[in-house]
Amino acid sequence: MSSPIIRVKGLGKRYVLRHQQAEQYTALRDVIANKARGLFRPSGGGGNARSEFWALRDLSFAIQPGERVGIIGRNGAGKSTLLKVLSRIVDPTTGRVTIDGRLSSLLEVGTGFHPELSGRENIYLNGAILGMQRREIAAKFDEIVAFAEVEKFLDTPVKRYSSGMYVRLAFAVAAHLEPEILVVDEVLAVGDAEFQRKCMGKMKEVAMGGRTILFVSHNMAAIQNLCNTAIYLKQGQLVSQGATAPVIAEYLQGGASATRVDLSERQDRQGNGAVRFTGFFLTDGSGNELVAGRSGETVVLNFEYAAGQAELRHLHLAIGIDDEYGQRVTHLSNEVTGQVFAEAPGSGRIAIRLPRCPFRNGRYSFTLYSTVNGDIADYLFNAGTFDVEAGDYYGTGKLPAGDQGAFFVDHSFSLQ
Repeated sequence: MSSPIIRVKGLGKRYVLRHQQAEQYTALRDVIANKARGLFRPSGGGGNARSEFWALRDLSFAIQPGERVGIIGRNGAGKSTLLKVLSRIVDPTTGRVTIDGRLSSLLEVGTGFHPELSGRENIYLNGAILGMQRREIAAKFDEIVAFAEVEKFLDTPVKRYSSGMYVRLAFAVAAHLEPEILVVDEVLAVGDAEFQRKCMGKMKEVAMGGRTILFVSHNMAAIQNLCNTAIYLKQGQLVSQGATAPVIAEYLQGGASATRVDLSERQDRQGNGAVRFTGFFLTDGSGNELVAGRSGETVVLNFEYAAGQAELRHLHLAIGIDDEYGQRVTHLSNEVTGQVFAEAPGSGRIAIRLPRCPFRNGRYSFTLYSTVNGDIADYLFNAGTFDVEAGDYYGTGKLPAGDQGAFFVDHSFSLQ
C-alpha cells in the first residue's frame, strides 16, 4: 500500500475569544485608586474577559493518493477550519499535518486572489504560488479562461468581479493547474446551477486522473456522487471515516438538521394572493423530518400555506420538479389525481406522499402553482430544492447506470 498523501496526527485548533465587559459608572477617585493598586499587582485582562473555543480537537487520520474524500458535519463542526489548516491558511494549535504533494484550494470567496490585480495576473500569481514555471501556466492559460467564461474581463481587477465571476475563475485556476491535491469548500454554492454542474464534472475528471480531492458540502447527494470515502466531524472531533455511504448514514442518523425552505419572504411570486405557500420540508413515512430523501423509501413533500380567509374552496396545487440540469422530470397535481380540495382551512399543510421515491440521487428543484376557485392564487418559479440519496430501489443491490434515465420505474419480467 502506498504512503498517505495527507497525514494528520493529534490536530487541534484553538481560538481565544475576547468579550468586552459592560462598563460601569466610575468616579475619578476610583480611577486613581485602581491605578495605584495596579502598581503593586501584575497586569491583568483589564476590561476584557477571555474564553477559549476549540474548533478542532485531537484529529488523527490519513488520506491515500487518489482518494476522493467528502468532509461532512453540521455547521460549526470544524470542516472549514480543517481545510484552512490543510491549506496552510491558519496554523494549528496542537498536532501536526504532513502533506506529500502540491495542494490547491478553493475556500471562501476572495481566498488566494489579490483584489487589485487583474484576472490574468492572478492566474499567473496562483500558478507561481503552486511552484509552477511560467511556461507551465501559459500552457494551461487558455483552458482556464475558457472554463471560467471571463474572457471579456480578463484584464479587469478582480475586485470588480461579481461573486459568481470570482468563483468561476478561482475554481478554474485551482482545478486546471494540476495539483496533486484539490481542496474545495462549499463556496461553489455561490455559482449558478450550470457552473456547479461544470465544477462537479471537472472534479470527477481530476479524480479520474488519480489526484486526491477533499470536498466539503452539505449536499449529501453531491458527496455520494463524487466521493469514495468520507470523514464525519462533530464539534471539532472525528466521529467516523470510511466508505461514503455508511458514513453519510451515520451522519444522518446522528441528528443532522433537517432542511426547511422558508417561502414566506419571497417577493417574486405571482397570483391574486388568495393563498400563499410559506414553507417546505421533507419527512419520511413516519413524519420525521429529513435532510434528504432516499430512492425506494417513503418520502413526503410538505408544503405549508396560509390565506387571508378562514376557508378555501377548490384548492388546487401543482408541483413541477426539475433535475440538476433544469430538465422537467415530473409534474405532480392533485387535479390529475382527482384530489382537489373542495374545502380547505385557511392555513395548513399539504403533504404529497411518494411511497417509493422514484428519483435518482441528486438535487431537485421545484416550481409551485396553485389556484383557488379556478383563479391563480400563488405561483413561485424555482421555489426551492431538495436532495435525494441513492437507495436500493429494487432490493437487489443493483441499479441501472447513472446515464440510463432520470428515475426508477417499478417493473417485472416474465415468460409468457
